[in-house]
Amino acid sequence: MDPISQGALGAVAAASFADRDTVRRAVLIGWVAGMLADADIFIASPSDPLLNIEYHRHFSHSLAFIPIGALVCSAIFWLLARRRWSLSFRQIYLYALAGYASAGLLDACTSYGTRLLWPFSDTRVAWNIISIIDPVFTGGLLLAITIGLLRRKPAVLRSGLTFAACYLSLGWIQRERTSHLQAELASRRGHSTITQATVKPSIGNLLLWRSVYRHRDRFHVDAIRTGVVGSPQIYEGTSVPVLTLGSLRGDLPPDSALAHDLERFDHFSAGYLAHHPHDPGVIGDLRYAALPQSIKPLWGIRTNPGNAHAHAAFESFRSVSSDDRDNLLRMLRGESLPPPPE
Repeated sequence: MDPISQGALGAVAAASFADRDTVRRAVLIGWVAGMLADADIFIASPSDPLLNIEYHRHFSHSLAFIPIGALVCSAIFWLLARRRWSLSFRQIYLYALAGYASAGLLDACTSYGTRLLWPFSDTRVAWNIISIIDPVFTGGLLLAITIGLLRRKPAVLRSGLTFAACYLSLGWIQRERTSHLQAELASRRGHSTITQATVKPSIGNLLLWRSVYRHRDRFHVDAIRTGVVGSPQIYEGTSVPVLTLGSLRGDLPPDSALAHDLERFDHFSAGYLAHHPHDPGVIGDLRYAALPQSIKPLWGIRTNPGNAHAHAAFESFRSVSSDDRDNLLRMLRGESLPPPPE
């Protein structure tokens, strides 16, 4: 998730092991530890645009790396503050361990993909129960931290951890409900053979979800407003042809840079590949779009099959029009969308 959410969850996790006298320092250590795993964002190469997305949420987010990451964080605090703080290295390490352990687990709750099981498995774990930005989740944690620090009450900070667990549990329930609605939608369309399917919350909420499933050689994209109470609502989108790794490689040399980039982007995107609807030269990650029923991806790679030994360019498409924002708000409120312009 975003750095503030990562730090806030790390802070309440660390404070759960603190007392009244050490709670403020525990919050600081836990906050830094919760954000430290995302230092992998600085792994990048100007000659290899995909190196960054390949190593973000990689080894630094794995369960096996937690003791090492916590050791790095606690060593930094020990060197900088050992003469001013009356904390033992063991206490600092405990707070750092609690904060750092929350990082990979929280990221795995999103749909981006996190290598939790590295180095034993290269699987990108994505539980799809919360958006990468969720103001309700983050706001609840910040409220618990603010009150807990002002009153110096670890119990209030621990309530933040309880809130996080409850909110993520709600996300799991909503995901299961939405998956059931997705299956019903596919069945009504006569799509009995589904080989890939995912649902994920749209940005900042647990009410409106993006649905993508594969039937034969096409991906079908829709928005589903599951809500918490009331009847669900379907906002039907459209479908696009499936792009497979085999078809994209074609006659490319197996050891070429482009063939390697296609394999990496396919793994990163969990196989949800489709051409950009307005730019066939771009292969997009169909999991993400500005609107949950849109087939315009938020990012993709631009390939040049005529130069197989050159790396693919990574491009973002994050512009959102005023109409897009209005339609998103309509769907969040459960209102009907205006007819598309002719």
